[in-house]
Amino acid sequence: MEHLRIILKNHTNPAYGGALVGARQVAQRLGCTIDHRAPATPDSPQEQSALVDEAIAERPDAIVLLPAHATEVNGAIARVNAAAIPLVLFVSEPSTGHWAGFIGSDDTRMAASLAHHVLRRLRPDARVAFIDGHPGSITTPQRRRGFEQALAQYPRMRLVDTACGYYQHAPGREAALQLLDRQPELDAILSANDLMAMGALEALASRQRAVALASINGTPDAIAAVRAGRLVATASFNTHRFGCLAVEMALRHLRGERVPRRIDLVPDLIDAGNAADWDQPYEQRSCPDWDQTVASAAEPAAA
Repeated sequence: MEHLRIILKNHTNPAYGGALVGARQVAQRLGCTIDHRAPATPDSPQEQSALVDEAIAERPDAIVLLPAHATEVNGAIARVNAAAIPLVLFVSEPSTGHWAGFIGSDDTRMAASLAHHVLRRLRPDARVAFIDGHPGSITTPQRRRGFEQALAQYPRMRLVDTACGYYQHAPGREAALQLLDRQPELDAILSANDLMAMGALEALASRQRAVALASINGTPDAIAAVRAGRLVATASFNTHRFGCLAVEMALRHLRGERVPRRIDLVPDLIDAGNAADWDQPYEQRSCPDWDQTVASAAEPAAA
C-alpha cells in the first residue's frame, strides 16, 4: 500500500482543511495511506523546506506539496527531485523544478471574474480597496492582477487604498481596520481570500460600516456569510477538489499511468443566487470524477 506525505503551507486556512478532507476521501477509496504536515509559523518557507527535508529522509512513496513561497522552497523541490521521490503540486506552481503534475485554477481570471461581479453593482464612481495576500505567496500578485484588470474596465471607479492581510484572519481584520480608518468613504473591498474576509467582516461590524465585500476560496464560513447577506460573493477556489485530484494524480502516477502535466479547474462564483447549493461541510462534498476532469480541464502529459 502506497504512503503519501502532504505538506501544506499552514494549518490556519480552512480551505486547506478542505483539501485534506478530499485527500482522505480519495486515499480511502483507492487504498493508500496519507499523513500531512504544515509549518508552525503560517506560510514560512524556511519551516516548509525543513518539513520537505524531513519527508525526504522518511521516503514516502510520493509527496504532495502546496508551495509556501514563489522562490524560497525551490531548493527543497530540487532536493525532492534529486531523491527521485515523485512530487505533485497543488494551488501554487513555482517556476523551477520537476513534478508529475499540478492541480490549480487560473487565479488572475478568477479574481477578475469575482471583481466584475461586485463592481458592476456599484455606483459608477465607486471607491474600491484591496486586501492582498502574503507578499511571498505565488497567488498574491496573480489575484491582485485580476482585481486590477477588472477595475480597469470601470474608468470612473478608483482604487483608493490597499492593505496586506497575509492570507490570515487577524491580519485581515487589521488590514480592513486600516482601510476603514483611512477611507471614510469606501464602497467596496476585494479580499484575496475568505479567511481575511472573515476578519474584515469583524472590522466592518466594529466600525459600523456598510461596505460591499467579496473574497476567494468558497469556504463554508464564507458561504454562510453570503447566505446571511454579509458577503457579496466568494469564488470557489476549490481546494477540496484540489486535494481529491492531487492524491489521485499521485497514485495514478505511482501505479504506472500517464497523468496530465496540469489540471486547471474553472472556479464557480458563489453568491446569493446559488449559495444554498454550496452550503455544506467539506465532509459532505463529493470528489470529482477523474476521467471527466481530465477530459475537460487537463493539459496532456509531455510525450
